[in-house]
Amino acid sequence: MTAPEPTGASVRLRPEIAALPPYRQGRPAPADGYKLSSNENPFPPLAGVAAAVAAAANEINRYPDATALALRERLAERFGVTSDEVIVGAGSVSLLSQFIAAAAGPGDEVVYSWRSFEAYPGLVTVSGAASVTVPNRPDHSHDLGAMATAVTDRTRVVIVCSPNNPTGTVVTAADFDEFMAQLPSDLLVLLDEAYIEFVRDEPGAVGRAVDGRTLIGRYPNLVILRTFSKAYGLAGLRVGYAVGPVPILDAARSTAIPLGVTAASTAAGLASLEPAAEAELLERVDTIVARRDRLRAALIEQGWPVPAAQGNFIWLPTGEATAAVAARLFDAGLVTRAFPPDGIRISVGEPESVETLLTILGELVPASQEAHPA
Repeated sequence: MTAPEPTGASVRLRPEIAALPPYRQGRPAPADGYKLSSNENPFPPLAGVAAAVAAAANEINRYPDATALALRERLAERFGVTSDEVIVGAGSVSLLSQFIAAAAGPGDEVVYSWRSFEAYPGLVTVSGAASVTVPNRPDHSHDLGAMATAVTDRTRVVIVCSPNNPTGTVVTAADFDEFMAQLPSDLLVLLDEAYIEFVRDEPGAVGRAVDGRTLIGRYPNLVILRTFSKAYGLAGLRVGYAVGPVPILDAARSTAIPLGVTAASTAAGLASLEPAAEAELLERVDTIVARRDRLRAALIEQGWPVPAAQGNFIWLPTGEATAAVAARLFDAGLVTRAFPPDGIRISVGEPESVETLLTILGELVPASQEAHPA
């Protein structure tokens, strides 16, 4: 039987979705290169975590626990809350999608800083709401005052990303408290802390960085989101979590795709929270932080205006030279994340990548600075 001839008619899709570019994953690195584009943890999985995942594979013929109860209970103990005040999802970005969908729809608005996490615009568009973006300050950090001013009667969600992806800057605790005081108590605030474990308050910094863990129970409209992808090295398993008031989390549970968190993800999360395993993982975080700080200092010495870096990455404000600089790095075997015409995000990866990175960027800094002065 032959297939029918195409009629030329197209399926009717939502125009805003048809025009929406899909999330673009970082390119893979060449065989002899380094992938510095996705903020992945460069260390391999711990043996105990890998063993827990392997054990979970023995039951892949069964559906996982839809609520990841065991992991929620462990996290609840850590944060001093009940398990109902914790939700686990397929990465924190999945949870962001659930919360936005629960609170915002057609005719509503979602406020966030820009540039920030590149998934935000797509998540908002899919919900049917409209994005209201507030430019970062000259130091590449959130302008919380301007964000508060941007809130209207149509605003349903505000997203604060600290440390901010991709610029690496943080929101201070004092500024966040002042910000919350300016917002309506019925406006959902999502504090995205995917990189919180990498934060180290700099000597002489004006105020300590916000830490959502200290805010639990203080605000009826605040949810904090975290992930096992970065510090805990579980990016390939997709497991994140959020802590907040039960009514908000219940609404997010209603918007979730059922059974999105696998048994392997739950097992890996639990294994990572075992005291010995977590201690080793956090030692790795310390190593990445030290490598990050050395890299930033070296780039500043070269003349790059690198903003304060508190994630597992650094931000190069390369402006109109962004595509050219990223291409030169790629030719040298370094895959980075370019955001033309703003800058390049470079993950802190293997130590061998740092030497090549500094060599290439040392050659490029004059042209870049001419294109985008500090």
